[in-house]
Amino acid sequence: MTIPALQVREMQHSDAALLIQYWLNADAAYLHTMGVDVKKMLTAPKWTTLLIEALTQPYSEKKACYIIWLLNGRPIGHCNVNKIIFGEEAYMHLHIWYAHERKLGLGTRFIKLSLPYFIDHLQLKKICCQPYALNVSPNKTLEKAGFTFIKHFITTPGMLNFEQPVNHWEVKRPGLLKS
Repeated sequence: MTIPALQVREMQHSDAALLIQYWLNADAAYLHTMGVDVKKMLTAPKWTTLLIEALTQPYSEKKACYIIWLLNGRPIGHCNVNKIIFGEEAYMHLHIWYAHERKLGLGTRFIKLSLPYFIDHLQLKKICCQPYALNVSPNKTLEKAGFTFIKHFITTPGMLNFEQPVNHWEVKRPGLLKS
């Protein structure tokens, strides 16, 4: 059995179309499992504006920062942070774009590769993640990646979400690079 080669890199302009395609082509049932309200989905031009802004801002001013996940050299997903307080904290999101590449244990490995990038470039002390509590996969992935469960509560976690129960997970700088 061949071990897949995983790499991460900062999003480039050419990746924007892949991210937009992921969001706009996702079916409503899949989006619901992530806690997404399809009525709040952005249009392609709004996604483009948001992604270009993320690419062009200096790290100290970024509102969002994106990493592309590569499997054997091919982009298969992304990880991003938003709600960034430079030098302090940010909120992470993780997405594997293709259904046949989900639930293979890749997310945990990709998160571990992504954390140092966000920590270094945004000088973060803490990274938080608030997945939909009913979406088992990201919650298991965060635990396996070394995040600590903090609390369970109801909120609207982001601009695309409906009100939902979430699990709040955190990883702090001293524990970020655990294997």
